Amino acid sequence: METIAVIDFETTGMSPAMGARATEIAAVLVRGGEVVGRYQSLMNSGAWVPPFIEQLTGISNAMLRSAPPAHEVVHELLAFTRGCPLVAHNAAFDRGFWAAEVAQAGATPDPAHAFACTLLLSRRLYPQAPNHRLGTLARLHQLPDNGRAHRALADALTTAQLLLQMQADVATRFAPQLAGQAVDHPLLCRLQRAPRTQLDKALGTPACRRSTEALMPCGV
Repeated sequence: METIAVIDFETTGMSPAMGARATEIAAVLVRGGEVVGRYQSLMNSGAWVPPFIEQLTGISNAMLRSAPPAHEVVHELLAFTRGCPLVAHNAAFDRGFWAAEVAQAGATPDPAHAFACTLLLSRRLYPQAPNHRLGTLARLHQLPDNGRAHRALADALTTAQLLLQMQADVATRFAPQLAGQAVDHPLLCRLQRAPRTQLDKALGTPACRRSTEALMPCGV
C-alpha cells in the first residue's frame, strides 16, 4: 500500500535563489486513507528571520538559536520520508526549498521524492472555489482546524486532509473510468497536468514515471 509524505516548509523568504533558508519543516505520512505518521522540527541554518516573516509565522530568531542544526533535520527528514512520493500545496515553492536544503546538508536525494501539488489539483477539481489558497480550500471542505496557519505541521496536516478529500472525490467522480484503480500518486501527477475539461482522459494514460534524477517536479 502506497505511503505519501505531505510536506510543508516555513522559510525566511520566497526563494533559496535569493538566499532564503528554511526555518521549519513538517512531514505527514498518509496511507490507506488516513494519517499514519508525522514529523516536525524547527531548523537552525544561521539565517536571519525578517520581522514580517516572524510576524507571519511566529518563528523568531531566538527560537531558531536553540533549534537543531538544519543539516541534522534534513537527514532525519530524509529518513522519515524514505521511499515516499511527496505532496505539497504550491509544490513549486516547497520543492525549491527541499532541493536546496538537501544540497546544503550534503545529503543524497531520494529518487522517490517526486512532487504532486494540491494547488494544481484543486484548480482542476474545484473550479468553483473562490481561490485555491490552502485556508480557502480547508473552509470549502470543512476540514478540521489544525492550529495556526503558516506553521509547518498545521499546514502539512491541512494539506494531508485536503489530499485525502481529493482522493475520495476523484474515486467517486471517476469511478467508472477507474474501475477500482487506486487514486495514487502517479494518477495525481497525471491529473494535475491535464486540462480541466479532459481529466477523464488523464486516467487512461501511462503512469507518471518516477524520475531517477534528483527531486523532479512530476509535472508541477
